[in-house]
Amino acid sequence: MFDVIIIGAGPAGISASLYTKRANLNTLVLHYGESNLQKAKMIENYYGFPKGISGEELYEAGIKQAINLGVQVKDEEILKIEIEYKDNKNIFHVITTDNRYTSKSIILALGTKKNKLQIKGIKELEGKGISYCAVCDGFFYRNKDVAVIGSGKYAISETNDLINIAKTVTILTNGEKEPEFRADNVKILTKPIEEIEGKDKVEQVVFNDRSTIKTDGIFIAQGTAGSTEIAKKLGLLLKDDKIVVNDNMETNVKGIFACGDCVGGILQVSKAVSDGTVAGLSLINFLRNLKS
Repeated sequence: MFDVIIIGAGPAGISASLYTKRANLNTLVLHYGESNLQKAKMIENYYGFPKGISGEELYEAGIKQAINLGVQVKDEEILKIEIEYKDNKNIFHVITTDNRYTSKSIILALGTKKNKLQIKGIKELEGKGISYCAVCDGFFYRNKDVAVIGSGKYAISETNDLINIAKTVTILTNGEKEPEFRADNVKILTKPIEEIEGKDKVEQVVFNDRSTIKTDGIFIAQGTAGSTEIAKKLGLLLKDDKIVVNDNMETNVKGIFACGDCVGGILQVSKAVSDGTVAGLSLINFLRNLKS
């Protein structure tokens, strides 16, 4: 069992790991996909680099620093985090595409997703049949017809959570390649989506060829699970799609901390490093108090 699993290998997550590892905590950092930091061509407003540094260089240097210290860093897609209440405390199970890890605590440092799904009707019907969490909302669609928008492993994970609840599940890849997945009550459609229609609730999906399918609910699982999706599944408080934390970077769920862009504020490397420092030190105190 790990003492802490940190989700995200940017400045916030790595900074937190440097403190937890130096406190002799068994620390695992999980990351997947390209970080927003890596996309920055040149950073010229961060302390210590008189000639600036590229986002890619800074990102890779941070990971190397953590590894040299003894932090385990793994590139694996996170599908979900499950909470088990045991011996009067929370135990966390992190499920990735490759493994299942167990930890005494979690730090979320996933940054923010800037590529929201642009399909007409999604924003208007959120909370009226549009959902981002199969585990949270699947129960409301018992024996009904639902759809999952996505084509990757995250979409398959959401589909698996719905198979034994819904009457039928339709995976909508929205023009992406059909996933290698088969189940009795699941069908797959690859046509691009033009619009989701409904008055007071979701009623049907309209494709670019003007064909339609009726559905009672739609679960968004495009790409990979981001901070907002994971937070909703864990029951964390959100405000404007940002995770709500206190001054110690603690969320409303004991044992879960969050830091960096996913908690909002100034989206700068310096602020992310500061957040990660606070989260790491706060988590150290949390685990010490847990033992006493």
